[in-house]
Amino acid sequence: MFIIETYTTAVVFCVVTMLCWGSWANTQKLATQQWRFELFYWDYVLGIVLTALIFGLTLGSTGTAGRGFLADLGQADTSAIGQAVLGGIIFNAANILLVAAIAIAGMSVAFPVGIGIALVCGVVVNYLGNPLGNATFLFLGVGLVMVAILLNAFAYRRAAAQAQQVSGRGLLLAVVAGLLMGFFYKYVAASMFPDFTVPEAGKLSPYSAVFCFAGGILLSNFLFNSLLMKRPFSGTPVSYADYFQGSARSHLMGVLGGVIWCVGMSFSIIASGKAGPAISYGLGQGATVVAAIWGIVIWKEFKNAPKGTPLILNSMLACYIGGLVLIIAAR
Repeated sequence: MFIIETYTTAVVFCVVTMLCWGSWANTQKLATQQWRFELFYWDYVLGIVLTALIFGLTLGSTGTAGRGFLADLGQADTSAIGQAVLGGIIFNAANILLVAAIAIAGMSVAFPVGIGIALVCGVVVNYLGNPLGNATFLFLGVGLVMVAILLNAFAYRRAAAQAQQVSGRGLLLAVVAGLLMGFFYKYVAASMFPDFTVPEAGKLSPYSAVFCFAGGILLSNFLFNSLLMKRPFSGTPVSYADYFQGSARSHLMGVLGGVIWCVGMSFSIIASGKAGPAISYGLGQGATVVAAIWGIVIWKEFKNAPKGTPLILNSMLACYIGGLVLIIAAR
């Protein structure tokens, strides 16, 4: 299987993760306006599963290092598979809430708040599980990210107050999503053998772990998303019949969103062998910067905000970037 050899390459992979995780939500906005996010999400999950399988059968099955994808799945014990699947279930619960927050509050709010909280929780949890890197730089970086979260939440409240649409629902969903999302990565990391060049009996390779993780997302989606279709956070209930009435463009956008996200997840897991889980996860969650820029610059989500808001948003982005630089320097 393909394995990263240097920390520099691992950082490049993490940057790709950041771009993917910060950009996939654009596909939700590019679907037709009438296409509800609950329906979009089925195609999104399909895209994740297909991409995980393709990565396993290609990069996970080439080369002489490690252990091949199919052989690795065949020898894995139930504990390792269960940990990866559990990571998928936790992620899915968090991500559904995040997508709901995007639909209500926009990308430039849901991502910095939700994923920012996930970054803080995830870095702490993954560092405690596998303490690689300079703790001072790592947690100073996390501190700057926390400041960025507070600045973004403040900007959102100002804009909502001016529009007389002060509803904390989108912000609350983003906070809960972030708290949950901070914990999924550690279970996927725990399911793998730590040195990707030395396979360990019963444990999973990064490619097999991502595939089992995707399976957890798919299985849990039949429960989580079905419930959400019947009792949505906003709007009227939707049915499976509505899903099959969607246009080809709407379905394609959902699948594309899942593909983009899973490419990022796969690159992050592959990079974790050299960078360590805490740094790999933390850098990937720099997606908040990418998503905020999409929301602010392209989708104009703060175009009618009160005077002084651009300064707050620029300060938020500066804190995020500074935090990411410190997280990179930690290794």
